Amino acid sequence: MDERRLVAAPEDAGKRLDVFLSGALDGLTRSAAQNLIESGAVTTESGKTPKKNGKLSPGDVFLVRLPEPQAVDLIPQDIPLDIVYEDADIIVVNKPRGMVVHPAAGNWDGTLVNALMFHCGDSLSGINGEIRPGIVHRIDKDTSGLLVVAKNDMAHQSLAAQIACHSAAREYKAIVVGAPRADTGTIDQPIGRHKTDRKRMAIVPDGRPAITHYQVLARFRGYSLLQFALETGRTHQIRVHIASIGHPIIGDPLYGAKKDRFRSLNGQCLHAFRLSLTHPRTGERMTFETPLPAYFQTVLDKMVRENGEI
Repeated sequence: MDERRLVAAPEDAGKRLDVFLSGALDGLTRSAAQNLIESGAVTTESGKTPKKNGKLSPGDVFLVRLPEPQAVDLIPQDIPLDIVYEDADIIVVNKPRGMVVHPAAGNWDGTLVNALMFHCGDSLSGINGEIRPGIVHRIDKDTSGLLVVAKNDMAHQSLAAQIACHSAAREYKAIVVGAPRADTGTIDQPIGRHKTDRKRMAIVPDGRPAITHYQVLARFRGYSLLQFALETGRTHQIRVHIASIGHPIIGDPLYGAKKDRFRSLNGQCLHAFRLSLTHPRTGERMTFETPLPAYFQTVLDKMVRENGEI
């Protein structure tokens, strides 16, 4: 049994307990946090069982007992992996567009986890439980790019802490409709589940804090190439944030423009091109980069030919 001691910070004041737990424990969903509370796995320091919707005060202390990973019938699959780096502790892969990161309803095989199980065998961290071994952070199915996976629990804890404190840097490139007026900017808007469409995320007042920095790399007629840096890692964060200021990513089926001539791309032009982290064992600062995938570069080249950079 993995037991954690969590202390509410000043910025957590007023949060629901289940929301606090899902943010403090990497990979834990809000529903999973509620299940932990209801099962008695979460207590106050005095041993009392709190309410899942109880509001926090700064300094509140909770003891959380996380269950051991359960065996599950996941099938290792011999799916080719674009491995950028690998050692005994971590593996960095360049995920292709169209691949789901971990199994879930509707995608129980063909995922990155299935491929990793074949490649790594038992050498994957079990912290996130049976369906997400080694997964420290995610990339949307239709987003391509770099993702680091933990091969043991020590590496997982180190990488999760780096992501939580923003020392692990994740940078993306995307082609968007139009262009922001300023060459650089920051979008600081909370993100949560859409009130009526459960497949979508949205900017909502009671959402989780989300911060995205952007920079315009090139301007074309009607489009632009942007670079993004994340401070937080909310579901669909870049897609929601950039669409909220009127510049949706081309090819995005959820948040894209209604009249988007790039819908035939079958996924958004969004690529995680750079990942920086501190190696969990050696302490070495490491940066990995990968070029734009062929479909992305083809669209970019077409824009240059047709419109020219302005």
